[in-house]
Amino acid sequence: MRKFTLVAVLALFALALAFPAVAQDTVAVSVVLKWVPQAQFAGFYAAAAQGYYAEEGLDVTIIPAGVDINPQQLVASGDAEFGTDWMGNLLATRETGQDVVNIAQIYQRSGMRQITWADSGLTSFDSLGGRVVGVWCCGNQFPTFAALTRAGFDVENPDDVTIAQQAFDMNAFLAREIDAASAMTYNELAQVLEFVGEGGAFPVYTLDDLNVLDFNEYGTAMLEDGIFVRADWLAQEGNEEIAIRFLRATFRGWVFCRDNPNECVNFVLEAGPTLGQGHQVWQMNEVNKLIWPSSNGIGIMDPEAFSITAQIALDYGIISSPAEGEGVTYRSDLAQAALDSLLADMSDLDVTGEGFVPMDVEITPNGE
Repeated sequence: MRKFTLVAVLALFALALAFPAVAQDTVAVSVVLKWVPQAQFAGFYAAAAQGYYAEEGLDVTIIPAGVDINPQQLVASGDAEFGTDWMGNLLATRETGQDVVNIAQIYQRSGMRQITWADSGLTSFDSLGGRVVGVWCCGNQFPTFAALTRAGFDVENPDDVTIAQQAFDMNAFLAREIDAASAMTYNELAQVLEFVGEGGAFPVYTLDDLNVLDFNEYGTAMLEDGIFVRADWLAQEGNEEIAIRFLRATFRGWVFCRDNPNECVNFVLEAGPTLGQGHQVWQMNEVNKLIWPSSNGIGIMDPEAFSITAQIALDYGIISSPAEGEGVTYRSDLAQAALDSLLADMSDLDVTGEGFVPMDVEITPNGE
């Protein structure tokens, strides 16, 4: 595994400046998403629809994931060059001996929350002792475990807190079978607000009916939605250039979705999502909040956020030894080269989004 010097970074920058100006043969690559088509991945669909990938000489196939499609497996097996997934899953894959590496961290903050009912008085992680707390499977439980542990509870002791396996919906929470539920801001939280009551009553619940506990504020958030590749693929001649071109186009796609969210929702709807337009508009707005602002530029890893994620992964046995950072588990040089070359070509392109202002989104019944 290589670490990268300033000389190497400068060489990549020079390469990134050079390649847009020369004719290129079209290269076919694939990117596999973490889940089904939805606004969580709108930047990729926008980069394709707006022709950004084509401008970079790339013919990109976007592969939706699902229950039977694992991004880590497809990239590790060589069936896709690029993947998007959460850092905890990447660390778990590396633990099995697969040398996958994050090359761009799209989401700068976590969208995972625990939510409780406002009338419950459960306004903090410290107040969840003796309560039933819902967690998802498959590695998604660890931010909650870390928060509960930090609050002084033993997650394996039911006298401290009862951990309930939660389905990827909010039915148990709506039925008040669990006191606190896992929810992504862009998905399950909206499902509660979109709930339609008996006789078509709507809205039944608003944000005033909920307490939203934020892992980012509590210091136990884990990194989500980054772009990763196989290190051995990246080491092959010409593939660092392809990766930079892919990142250039993808970054432009996310910038476009920040500035044109409704158009990006249409791109997602054309890809055939399972959730309605109203839900996708909400999701697009919430996803933009997770990306923007990106103070160091979109795609650049925050080393502190990585350290928190890696420590949680170590504490809960996702990995058996401390993860190495820059140059091993993740590389920021390719994303930086992509940003630098974009700004050299388009000096007015806003790659930080410091002035980003979210939309006011109207909740729709059942997300339709």
